[in-house]
Amino acid sequence: MAATAVETATRELQQQIGLTTDDNQFLTFNLGEELYGVDILRVQEIKGYTAVTKIPNTPSHIKGVLNLRGTIVPIVELRTKFGMPTIDYTAFTVIIVVVVRDKVMGLVVDAVSDVLNIDRKDIQPTPQFGARVDVSFVNGIGKSGDKLVALLDIDRLLSDSDVTDSNTAVAA
Repeated sequence: MAATAVETATRELQQQIGLTTDDNQFLTFNLGEELYGVDILRVQEIKGYTAVTKIPNTPSHIKGVLNLRGTIVPIVELRTKFGMPTIDYTAFTVIIVVVVRDKVMGLVVDAVSDVLNIDRKDIQPTPQFGARVDVSFVNGIGKSGDKLVALLDIDRLLSDSDVTDSNTAVAA
C-alpha cells in the first residue's frame, strides 16, 4: 500500500514539473510550412545563425564548420539534405546543436517552433510510401492539437557518411 502511495505522489510531482512518463518532449522546428521534431534530450543548444567556415569537397548539405566555444562543429543544412529549395536566411534562421552518435553537429533550420509534450498514444507509425521513398529517418508522426509533426531520428537522418564527411571537414 505504501508503494502505491509513493508511486502516486511521484507521478503527481512529475506531472507538476512536466516530467510525465507517458509524454515525450520534442523540440519542433519549421522547414518551409512543415513542422519537424527532434527528441529534446538530443538537443545541446539553439544558436542564432552565424556565418560558417566552408570546407571544400564536402556534400552540398554540409554548410561548413563553426567554432562553438572551442569545439569545431560541422553544420548540416536540413533544407538541402531533404532536397528542398534553399532560401535566404532570415532573423528566425537558427542552428540547432545536437548530439549524433557521440558527435556534436549543428542543423540549420528555418525557425524553432516550440517544445511539445506528445503522448505516446498520439504518435503514429511512419506511413510507408514504397521502396523508392526513404523515410527511415522518421520515427513517427506526432499529433499535437491540430498539428502533425514529423518526428526525426537524428541518428538515421545523419547517415554514417554525413558523420564521416563532417569529421573529414573538421580534420581538414
